[in-house]
Amino acid sequence: MNLHLYDSPTFRMACQQFDLVADFMNIPEAARERLKMPKRALSVAVPVRMDDGSVKVFMGYRVQHHLTLGPTKGGIRFHPDVTVGEVAALAMWMSWKCALVGLPYGGAKGGVACDPRSLSAGELERLTRRYTQELIPVIGPQVDIPAPDVGTNEQVMAWIMDTYSLQMGHAVPGVVTGKPVLLGGSLGRREATGRGVAYLVSRAMDTLGIPAQGATAVIQGYGNVGSVAAVSMAKQGIRIIAVSDAFGGIHNPAGLDLNRLNEHVAAKGTVTGFPESEAVTNAELLLLPCDVLVPAALERQITEENAARIRCRILAEGANGPTTPEADAILAQRPEIFVLPDILCNSGGVIVSYFEWVQDLQSFFWSEGEVLDKLFRLLEQAYMQTLNHARKNGVSMRFSALSLGIRKVHEAKSIRGLYP
Repeated sequence: MNLHLYDSPTFRMACQQFDLVADFMNIPEAARERLKMPKRALSVAVPVRMDDGSVKVFMGYRVQHHLTLGPTKGGIRFHPDVTVGEVAALAMWMSWKCALVGLPYGGAKGGVACDPRSLSAGELERLTRRYTQELIPVIGPQVDIPAPDVGTNEQVMAWIMDTYSLQMGHAVPGVVTGKPVLLGGSLGRREATGRGVAYLVSRAMDTLGIPAQGATAVIQGYGNVGSVAAVSMAKQGIRIIAVSDAFGGIHNPAGLDLNRLNEHVAAKGTVTGFPESEAVTNAELLLLPCDVLVPAALERQITEENAARIRCRILAEGANGPTTPEADAILAQRPEIFVLPDILCNSGGVIVSYFEWVQDLQSFFWSEGEVLDKLFRLLEQAYMQTLNHARKNGVSMRFSALSLGIRKVHEAKSIRGLYP
């Protein structure tokens, strides 16, 4: 298969995962390339007038992996390292994730190579609106529904919805999810991924017989997912002993005061410099002894260099693709570590995005209690299905989750057939 368009470490990693699972499932060679390769990829130049009057051109992408089960779904990230290969890998993982938890979506992902922290509010809005304008031919409530990701938030989604709606001539809230509640967003959407991580950590602790009271957790990436997961786990009695962000990390074996930490982050924009803690690097943080390790930052953080040295009981992947296949092979030799794989562990976000989409299409909105009840029901079903499949077939939780997701997409493509 010619990968030159998407070739990147992250896309090669996603393909490597797929190939291992496809071998296990005996998927015919003739079907593999069709399952792996994205259906559609769009690359766009995004010219933006900067505040100083100059014009800067950013590169933007949107990749739709498959449309077999319905419209595609996936986040948009604004980050300096965005490439079409990374976006394609994230779209593939989103396909398996949606299929695993039973959503009528294919996977998609998008992004703009930029540093949103270096842009003014006006520059960020102009970049978002121009990028959206370029995407209009390939997005829509029945085609492809973006959502927030790294470097984007509710406000960015509001600008996307507004730009798309202006082109359509009427409000189209269903074009994006993760937008403000006032514009048709869902209660509980912003916290959904982090709450889902915490729920599945609790279920894994039940499975392993680890009491939550007195257990410890370390979180790499104290953004939306990591911070909500931290607060949710703390409510269960788990002690959060270390967290980090892009600027560095902090550690206190006695536990961090999350209320004071969140005030510090709101004031300073980073966890670093928080009193009553010692500084640690992101690399050191991953090796701290703990009961629960939550990588909730970017891809490829747990590698063959550090996989043998991590010291946790539960590895709960809040980020997409944080563990490389080489690291997985090492973790397979460490049965004391229970892995909650990314396509299961962080699926709460896309589940509640689906709920938001449904509410928008019906113009009928649910209470936060209804949203959480439905979220936890779907997570419970996916967790037990993955756990039972892993035990029955003697495979890892990641292998189990991937094979369940891939099998659904493979069967759907087989049933629909190949046109013409």
